[in-house]
Amino acid sequence: MNGERLKNFLGKLPTHIVIILMVLVWLVPTLGLLVASVRPVQDSNTTGWWTVGRARPGQPEYQQFCAACHGADGNELAAAPLTDPDFVSGFRRSVQIASTFENEYNGQIHLPEEDRPNSQELADILGYLRRESGLDTRPILTLNNYVDALVGYRGTTSYAADCEAGTASSDLTCNFLTDLGNPRGMASAFVNTLIVTIPATLLPLAFAAFAAYAFSWFHFPGRMWLFALLVGLQIVPLQMTLVPISRLYLQLGLNGTFLGIWLFHTGFGLPYAIYLMRNFIGSLPRELFESVYLDGASHWTAFYRLALPLSMPALASLAIFQFLWVWNDLLVALVFLTGRKPVLTYQINNLVQSLGGGWHLLTASAFLSMMLPMLVFFGFQRFFVRGLLAGSVKG
Repeated sequence: MNGERLKNFLGKLPTHIVIILMVLVWLVPTLGLLVASVRPVQDSNTTGWWTVGRARPGQPEYQQFCAACHGADGNELAAAPLTDPDFVSGFRRSVQIASTFENEYNGQIHLPEEDRPNSQELADILGYLRRESGLDTRPILTLNNYVDALVGYRGTTSYAADCEAGTASSDLTCNFLTDLGNPRGMASAFVNTLIVTIPATLLPLAFAAFAAYAFSWFHFPGRMWLFALLVGLQIVPLQMTLVPISRLYLQLGLNGTFLGIWLFHTGFGLPYAIYLMRNFIGSLPRELFESVYLDGASHWTAFYRLALPLSMPALASLAIFQFLWVWNDLLVALVFLTGRKPVLTYQINNLVQSLGGGWHLLTASAFLSMMLPMLVFFGFQRFFVRGLLAGSVKG
């Protein structure tokens, strides 16, 4: 019996390993993004996110080059107390420490050439000394990146620090609730994305459900040819329609409006939506509909009371696909909304300045943009597989 269990376990082991690897491939970058989003910008510039929880930055370098003379706590030499903020404040830059290496103390050179740290190690040591002496009080983890991203902060320190020092830019009032409305911030872009995504998800669902019921239970000439045409429309590249539709929107005054982008996403979401919903509704038992028709029910009653409740798995699966597609879209929003009503994908791209400054805000912004899609996916995941199999099995 034990041998049989061992054989079964070993037989399933490769499958388990593959599944674990797939989970790690997805989780590790997500975890790294989360950790990096709550690290101070100075730490992110010098060390990787995986160093969180290890020795304090600069401590290993201090132990290697300085602890032998200055002691593990930095107070071995009374003339050079490395935990005294007044003493450490005299070294604002690492080159000032390097200038003391040639000095002689008690007849010996401070640090011989072969024992000296390089410039990066020396900078890490100075950072460590500033933290140990209390000159640098920044926390290991902080929410400043999220705050800066939400209010659209563009500076060299942080929104909180600039507001405390009274040096905030003119577009910020230092009232957090007011600054959430800053058009350069992620908060306003989050609202714009919701305004775009919710109608652009619900409209295809509604139209597809009506069309799928008609294709399944109405009998009219050319029904199958029309359905085949809709299926064929799925191969039309979205990009080839941007210019003609943009010109049409310009004539109709729909460029730069939410209505225009709703109609665009609805139009390009309908072929697949109708295909999926028709396969599911068409696979429902015919006897159910025949019985309600015999009882005097109208098509509307059969659709509302019978088809829709039974089609919830397909509707939920379709809602996930459409929501994620519209939420993560950049190209369509860039063409039809431009920068007047920026969405999250557009705003994230604007966080990084031309010379690369502000890149640390990308981690917080990216995590903000993915939180809601993750909640939507996990909230509807029990319908997901059932919706993917819509219409594939009869019965």
